[in-house]
Amino acid sequence: MKKLNLLLFSFVFIAGANFAQQKTKQGHTNQNKFRQLKDELATPNRQHTASGAPGVAYTQQKVDYNMDIVLDDDNQRIYGNETITYHNNSVDKLAYLWVQLDQNMRAADSKTPDIQPNKIPQKLSKSRFDRSFPSEAFDGGFKIEGVTNLDGSDLSYTINQTMMRINLTAPLASGDIFEFKIKWWYNINNHRTQGGRSGYEHFPDGNNNYVIAQFYPRMCVYDNVEGWQNDQFWGRSEFALEFGDFTVNITTPEDHMLGATGVLLNEKEVLTRKQLKKLAEAKKSFDKIVIIQSQEEAEKVEKKRATKTKTWKFKATNVRDYAFASSRKFIWDGMAVDINGKTVMAYSYYSREANPLYGDHSTKAVAQTLKTYSEYTFDYPYHKAISVDGQMGMEYPQICFNPGRPDADGTYSDRVKYRMIKVTIHEVGHNFFPMIVNSDERQWTWMDEGLNSYMEMLAELAYDKDFPITRGYPKNIVKYMNGDQSKIAPIMSKGDNVYSFGNNAYGKPATALWILRETIMGKELFDHAFKTYSQRWKFKHPTPADFFRSMEDASAMDLDWFWRGWFYTTDVTDIGIQSVKKFQTKTGENDTVEFVEDTSAGLSFANKATHSKFHYEITYNKPGGLVMPIIVEFTYKDGSTERKTYPAQIWRYNDKEITKTFSSDKEITNIALDPDLETADLDTSNNSFPRKEQTKFTQFKKKMKG
Repeated sequence: MKKLNLLLFSFVFIAGANFAQQKTKQGHTNQNKFRQLKDELATPNRQHTASGAPGVAYTQQKVDYNMDIVLDDDNQRIYGNETITYHNNSVDKLAYLWVQLDQNMRAADSKTPDIQPNKIPQKLSKSRFDRSFPSEAFDGGFKIEGVTNLDGSDLSYTINQTMMRINLTAPLASGDIFEFKIKWWYNINNHRTQGGRSGYEHFPDGNNNYVIAQFYPRMCVYDNVEGWQNDQFWGRSEFALEFGDFTVNITTPEDHMLGATGVLLNEKEVLTRKQLKKLAEAKKSFDKIVIIQSQEEAEKVEKKRATKTKTWKFKATNVRDYAFASSRKFIWDGMAVDINGKTVMAYSYYSREANPLYGDHSTKAVAQTLKTYSEYTFDYPYHKAISVDGQMGMEYPQICFNPGRPDADGTYSDRVKYRMIKVTIHEVGHNFFPMIVNSDERQWTWMDEGLNSYMEMLAELAYDKDFPITRGYPKNIVKYMNGDQSKIAPIMSKGDNVYSFGNNAYGKPATALWILRETIMGKELFDHAFKTYSQRWKFKHPTPADFFRSMEDASAMDLDWFWRGWFYTTDVTDIGIQSVKKFQTKTGENDTVEFVEDTSAGLSFANKATHSKFHYEITYNKPGGLVMPIIVEFTYKDGSTERKTYPAQIWRYNDKEITKTFSSDKEITNIALDPDLETADLDTSNNSFPRKEQTKFTQFKKKMKG
């Protein structure tokens, strides 16, 4: 009995000891690269559906403007009287309205300079010094002279930097309309010396070129996702605006030539007979550019100064913004463009300083942009598109301001030419994104800049098949993605908060779309899905979720892994060949086939087995965080090649390494990954087997190329 008790005690003791030693295993959250995006994306609803399309309950506001504008060329000021008609199409009652005052960024008491860190430099050019250390602050903010009801009674308002709240006496009910007036003026900035997205350029002959935008108090967007989109304007990220109709009268010096958003209603009052004749000719010319006002004519005008004024009258329907350009120096040319049977005018306005560069390429670039973008999205809906010699890159409905001028002798380099064409295509392209597909630029800059930069590539290559693409190709984004991670933000970041704005908002998303089209989805699926998204959301306010969902909905491809990696993280692509094993077969016992490994070095087989294929067991590893397809090119002993692409989903069970077999009738001499540099792979030194030795010169060249 004692022995039994002792035995039982020993068993209990041992079991208890084992139990005590056992540790509870810790679980983990789902970190699989292929997990769905449902936690990150907004829940679908009747406004923004699960398919990515606008829902049956989708609404958006409408805002109409009636404006009388005076351009004071003597004092570089602009005066405005505007009547705003606000249509509350939402289901909500609105206790107040928010108005954007973008020019307040240039007010003497603006907070914008205060958020920019700076240091004392060792040396500056005089012009840069005057800009950085002005003797007195330029006061370019709005001077609000009155905010009133239609009957002239004062309307309560509160200004918070670049935003103005209209304090309603009673809530604006769903379906109701509210009308009010704002009287204002401001000092126009010299955008060439003071910077800015609009302003004037002063010439030694005393004349000014005006490119005027963001110039009037504009209603903020109120939508069913964000409510009031009233983020402050700090100078970088732009704006979302409501669509509506504009009636605009612009008074300028009598000798000015003007281009603006909208249909010119009084052509016979502001244009000469000769200009009207040339304009009519341009509207029928689809194969050549017609000069409406020549350089010789412009040079005559710019030598004098008119004392009288004239008023240009415009009507613009279903646009989200308004801009214009005015100068006595402008040459004006135009050409008709056929967009699926509809005539659209491509125009350019430019000074003699920009000729012949603008004369050679500006209007042609406008026309090409309208054709290419219409092909891949939707037919351009407006009657014209204008490129202006504004010496900046900015876009507005039907009009944009672009850089580029030849040398004093009229010659220009390819670098100057291609930059001018590139920016012109980009800015005209913004008519589509975001002037029509109207995303919230201030929050999601990539939704207009990235999508537009991708489309820009297609238009550039259509303009010139050898166009030097500077952004969008995977190889062009490698240096940025391989940079200091502390200075890189995910694409899904607010534009104001990123370090490398160009790479983050333009380059990387354009590259992502290029990879989707060329490598992952294929042209047919991508083009259909992209067009579907564009047509669903034209003249509406899409969100990132609407884009992601539309691309998947219209292609039958689960792309959550791609959005997550490329847009939500700063992970990089790095896929390599870790090892290769070689096998041949022989007949075994009992009707079996045995695989016999060849352990000789390299890819060649020491002995050639009869009736056996060449079998390779290849292990791929992934030091980089991004999951991407594995693109493999096999080179055979006879010099021929074969390419195999494994979908990104091959990494779904193991994010570090995977093994695949490949069998061939021919002996392989080389295995190469991503031979055409399609995936933005940061380290190509591990992309081949046998491993290619890198000489010091090769390493030096790689370093220099970035």
